[in-house]
Amino acid sequence: MDNIRTIRFDNLHDIELAHIFECGQCFRWNECGDGSYIGVAGGNAAHVVLKHKDDASTLVVECTGGSEEYWCSYFDLDTGYGDMKRALLASDSKLDEAIDTCYGIRILNQDYWEVLISFIVSQNNNIPRIKKCIESLARSYGTEIGEFMGEVRYAFPTPEQLAEATLEELAALKLGYRNTYLAAAPEHYKEQGVPTGSAEEKHKALLSYLGVGPKVANCILLFGLRDFTAFPIDVWMKKIMAELYGFDIKDVKGMQKFADEHFGELGGIAQQYLFYFYRSMQ
Repeated sequence: MDNIRTIRFDNLHDIELAHIFECGQCFRWNECGDGSYIGVAGGNAAHVVLKHKDDASTLVVECTGGSEEYWCSYFDLDTGYGDMKRALLASDSKLDEAIDTCYGIRILNQDYWEVLISFIVSQNNNIPRIKKCIESLARSYGTEIGEFMGEVRYAFPTPEQLAEATLEELAALKLGYRNTYLAAAPEHYKEQGVPTGSAEEKHKALLSYLGVGPKVANCILLFGLRDFTAFPIDVWMKKIMAELYGFDIKDVKGMQKFADEHFGELGGIAQQYLFYFYRSMQ
């Protein structure tokens, strides 16, 4: 493509690409073998490289589109993660190793609709298969961006584009029982829009989607609506909360209450450090 531009962000701290892209918050970025990543966001294909020098880093984004402001927002570069980490550590030293190891996590500023559909696809699924399913949706129904670094890239399908998909077509993409959920989502999104209000109100609105349960709703709250109070609890987090804080592994309500009271407005940030750290140790 001829319209590739390069955007640089200098003097960055608390950032690491692997930590951002491998912590389970997104599914359209793939590592290139040299620590850089290629992906699609906001209808733009991009290749991102992080260069470290002394105690600061430079993020280089080669992309087909998107302004400097867009990519700054997407990578959440204006948020002080150092301050959040210090606040968490001041109240809970048990987070020390997870935060020290996974220091570079940032919560991406992703499109709500894409996150909604991605996490409906994600349930009872592994990450390689989630990525494959989402890529199949983009190739089948999304707008073609063009060839970028040796491969034709596609934007994530809009609600209108996905609404054109039939159950039979979705079945051909091997999405399993999620076909019904995805077929129903565009019309529900059209009626509901992006949830607003308190965290409880937004969570309740998300539960009204076919196929969205409490854990998936919390993932969408955190990654799609950037509500940092959300604390998703899956099989991994149950094990972590049992091991680290002594909970009975079935006491999800107790874990949720503890997270709300103990981590407060930084619950989702704490969850990401714990989740990625314990997963990476396996």
